[in-house]
Amino acid sequence: MIAVIQRVTEAKVEVEGKTVGACGKGFLVLLGVAEGDTERDMTLLADKIRKLRVFEDENGKMNKALTDVDGGLLVISQFTLLANYAHGNRPDFFGAAKPAVAEPLFEQFCSYIKEYIPKTEKGIFGADMQVSLVNDGPVTIVMDSKILR
Repeated sequence: MIAVIQRVTEAKVEVEGKTVGACGKGFLVLLGVAEGDTERDMTLLADKIRKLRVFEDENGKMNKALTDVDGGLLVISQFTLLANYAHGNRPDFFGAAKPAVAEPLFEQFCSYIKEYIPKTEKGIFGADMQVSLVNDGPVTIVMDSKILR
């Protein structure tokens, strides 16, 4: 499972012109489920994200987590994070899990992390979405659950 975590002051996702999810100060997480990912990958990644200390403390150091700053979370499914671009100019996405596997893991991720970060919202799996954000810092971190194993 791969996640791109962006610290934001605000973010939202729209489907067909209607806002379906949003957050203020917090994280926008683009989440890609890889072929072979399991519930263990989901919990390892969710736990690392929710504990990630990249918000400034009173001394200006990145030392606080989402819960410390009462932050929100917007999670967007994005299979294109699993693009294989090694050959040619048109990427393939064979490394991404099939929707029948990816959607339940995406939904599980959102439910699991919401237990810790109540201000969690999400996009619609498989929908054509328009995502907007104000990146704070900018702070952007890429995580792979396989590194956390």
